[in-house]
Amino acid sequence: MCPAIKETKEILYGLLDNTGVIVIYLDVNGNIVFCNKKADKLTGLKHEDIIGANWLKVLYRGDNNTIKQDMFRAVLDECVKNKREKDFEGVILDSDKHERIISWNLTPVLAANKQVEASILIGHDITKIREAGNSAKNIDQTLKDILSSLKEYALYVINLEGNITYFGMGSEIMLGWNKKEIVFKHANILHNNDSVENKLDFILEQVRLFGRYEKETTLITKTGDVVSVILTANKFLDSEGKHLGYIFIAKDISERKKLEYQVFQSEKLAALGLLSAGIAHEINNPLLVISGRAALLMKEKLDQEIIDDLDLISSQAERIQKMVDRILKFSQKTKPAFGPVDVNEAIEFILPFAQYGNLPDIKVEIVKDFAKDMPMVKGDMHQLQEVFLNLIINAYQSMPEGGIIKITTGSLKNLFALIQVKDTGMGIPVEHLKDVFMPFYTTKNDGKGLGLSICHNIIKNHNGSIELDSQLGQGSTFTIKLPFI
Repeated sequence: MCPAIKETKEILYGLLDNTGVIVIYLDVNGNIVFCNKKADKLTGLKHEDIIGANWLKVLYRGDNNTIKQDMFRAVLDECVKNKREKDFEGVILDSDKHERIISWNLTPVLAANKQVEASILIGHDITKIREAGNSAKNIDQTLKDILSSLKEYALYVINLEGNITYFGMGSEIMLGWNKKEIVFKHANILHNNDSVENKLDFILEQVRLFGRYEKETTLITKTGDVVSVILTANKFLDSEGKHLGYIFIAKDISERKKLEYQVFQSEKLAALGLLSAGIAHEINNPLLVISGRAALLMKEKLDQEIIDDLDLISSQAERIQKMVDRILKFSQKTKPAFGPVDVNEAIEFILPFAQYGNLPDIKVEIVKDFAKDMPMVKGDMHQLQEVFLNLIINAYQSMPEGGIIKITTGSLKNLFALIQVKDTGMGIPVEHLKDVFMPFYTTKNDGKGLGLSICHNIIKNHNGSIELDSQLGQGSTFTIKLPFI
């Protein structure tokens, strides 16, 4: 090592070791890569035992600190996800088992690609500033306020009878209940009873038996919707260790579950595409023979009845041929001809075509709400127009009595073009939403079930996403996100 660099490194380490604050450097998993002597002294642990260990296991070690570990893990997750620093306070035990109140600052470290590669944790001992009595709480108000401010986390506490005694702000946001409405109600109102493992009684029994419960499950909102969460439950003890109830921490993983489902859906579509292509090719060969023989026979001098039968065979063979062509189109991964596309212009161009074809003779009002001066997207103009046209035709067909189609364009975080096609039609039952982009799925009597699956493939090939939000009797909204150039 260059002497100058070595000297600079020694000076830096000297400064960190002699500063009056705790300095800890964490990797992306929360494991300690570096800490100064202040951290060694405070924890009473050997330096080599600290390096490589998880920061929560070092600062909040012991079975009675699992609640704090869950809380501060949530703080780190939020800090990393939003790429912004976080200030919080917490009580830890020093080397003499005395409580110390630490004011922490957690700051993410960004790499050149703007992704979080590490975090710096700096702690100030403020015990002397605070009254010692305020720190002697198993779960203090400061911690509850920290977790309540994290949007993806819900914190609630129940007593031994199962009634809710504390309901944090994060819980209000996630589950839709106002604190005044739900406090003192039984917690069964939040827990799904569709299986034994999701029932509140089962969860509490697991905590009593094993001291802790953590599982991916679901909670019920005020409106009856289901939220996917990672739920952690622990005993709630007072300062003397008396069991007062249970504390629950729920992390909202709805977006993650949605992404997992999209990946699963894409894999199924890819598999079905291969299968469909094989079937289509197998049908094509005998179909050509049937069509060809029928055409030859129709040139012969035959009875009119036989000619009519041959004509029927020929027309039905042509119908099958069109279906096979659509199947092949679905299965083929056509490489898009990418170029700059003005989304508003693309939609305007296809609107007149939406009124032709086999559409019901009804009164439909099209409302346009287009963002001005929106950046271009990189895409294949013809393929994107096919998607927009398909969605508008679907909207028409979902409104047999007429209605309104609202087409909205806009920008999402200046990164994506947002396109929505909303109708006031019949809507789709919730249990069928997961199938709408699957090939051959249709709710129409004369539908082929390939239109939306083709749309899904096109948008996927454009590095975008397409989602459907629909309720029976309240219409449907298709939302497309496409990256700007």
